[in-house]
Amino acid sequence: MTTLTKKIQAIKGVRDILPPESELWNGVEQSAREVFGTYGYGEIRLPVLEATDLFRRSIGEETDIVGKEMYYESDPPLLSDPKFAAGWQKLKELAIAHDPSLGSMTEHDAILVMTDIRKWVLAAFTSMKWSIDEAQANLISLRPEATASVVRAYIEHGMHTRPGNTKLYYIGPMFRRERPQKGRYRQFYQIGAELLGSSDHPALDAEVIEMLMTFFERVKLEGVVLYLNSIGDKNCRPAYIERLRAELEKVRDKLGPDSQRRIATNPLRVLDSKVPEEQAVIATLPRIAEHLCPECRDHYARLKQELALRDIAYQENWRLVRGLDYYMRTTFEITAPGLGSQNAVCGGGRYDGLVELLGGPPTRGIGFAIGTDRLMLSLETANEQASEKAPGSGIEVFLAWFGAEAYAAAVALAKKMRGRGISVELPAVEMKFGKALSLADRLGARYAVIVGEQELAANEITVKRLADADQKKLSEADLLAYLTEAAMATKAGVTKAGHGTTKAGS
Repeated sequence: MTTLTKKIQAIKGVRDILPPESELWNGVEQSAREVFGTYGYGEIRLPVLEATDLFRRSIGEETDIVGKEMYYESDPPLLSDPKFAAGWQKLKELAIAHDPSLGSMTEHDAILVMTDIRKWVLAAFTSMKWSIDEAQANLISLRPEATASVVRAYIEHGMHTRPGNTKLYYIGPMFRRERPQKGRYRQFYQIGAELLGSSDHPALDAEVIEMLMTFFERVKLEGVVLYLNSIGDKNCRPAYIERLRAELEKVRDKLGPDSQRRIATNPLRVLDSKVPEEQAVIATLPRIAEHLCPECRDHYARLKQELALRDIAYQENWRLVRGLDYYMRTTFEITAPGLGSQNAVCGGGRYDGLVELLGGPPTRGIGFAIGTDRLMLSLETANEQASEKAPGSGIEVFLAWFGAEAYAAAVALAKKMRGRGISVELPAVEMKFGKALSLADRLGARYAVIVGEQELAANEITVKRLADADQKKLSEADLLAYLTEAAMATKAGVTKAGHGTTKAGS
């Protein structure tokens, strides 16, 4: 009887990044490290798991990220606690009474319902000894973004006591439960940077933007456009929000369900709407630039002067907002071609209230996050040779050997070449000459190095450049020098490839 084994594949919304594409990713990430390093930023490596409350407090419960997109888990499982288990049945009874379809509600569903804080859940928890805060304290999440994690680390490790500004960058995966589409994945990657300190001088904002634009120039991302705005601060934004809410109420019937809901919860987010039918209505709404207080108006004007000083072009976009309370003044976004209507490759802004919100000392902050997946997609799309194999992919040397004595010499030679940073493929078994060269070619090797009885007797090694069949015999010392020089030239090409001159993948 034949047993069929089901093939296991990557789950929906995640993907594998394979060579040679991964080499291009490494090149882009290395460019970020190099550029950010010249501005005094150091890398912070953050945990993937964080307390869910970190994101509830920083991003906000009304956001789609917290309400719909985060991956939650209870640690330890709530049902393992007798205090919670005792009230579980009561909760389910009340839930089913409210909505019969909730009869199959799982523990995870209940946790999400707690976050919604519906009236019947409050009633349920009033009847038991378990509080919503206790339940939520057990929740952990895969991080949906990294700014909150950076701020948590900044507070936890007392980084505010260090001299000067704290400048940090991060590179890594984030997780959101959203509909996969072009350039968007459930496990996606970001390159970001955060500047935390005591000053909100416009020159700091301008330098952060300058660093970002320098990075995009380094990776040769063509067609980028910087959009800029100021959203005021706690002194002037509340009045604007109320004015905006009043105007939105007048046109409520012309808006979709999401925008109607946001009139009450977060009217600034209505300005982010991409719904085609809403655009004409949004164009008539009051603009925040007309409601800035003198201090914010001065900060914005000086920021534009600082950008001009750095020869950084920008376009003002009054609809560019951040809907969370701790964001203030500077907001910016960068778009790139090849991404369709959702063409933003990077977003950032000033968030002077976030550190205090999470329990830290008064601190000013500004930062950005680059969508690495979208950046790579834009680099691929912009490249006219996207179907060609990227320079720098494959291996440098295929080391073919013939005979038992030659094998020992080949092992020793391979070790010496690798010690010089040369990538080597050394077959474990002896191969016929033609088959060896054929495999070397298919692997993308640049050179075939041949070690056989004749080479050992003559104390010379044959090296063949596969691109043009140029062949020569060299001593071991000359061979190592020759291949080292060639490898250095190739690595320079890889770096260039990682900077956007070639495609990401083949």
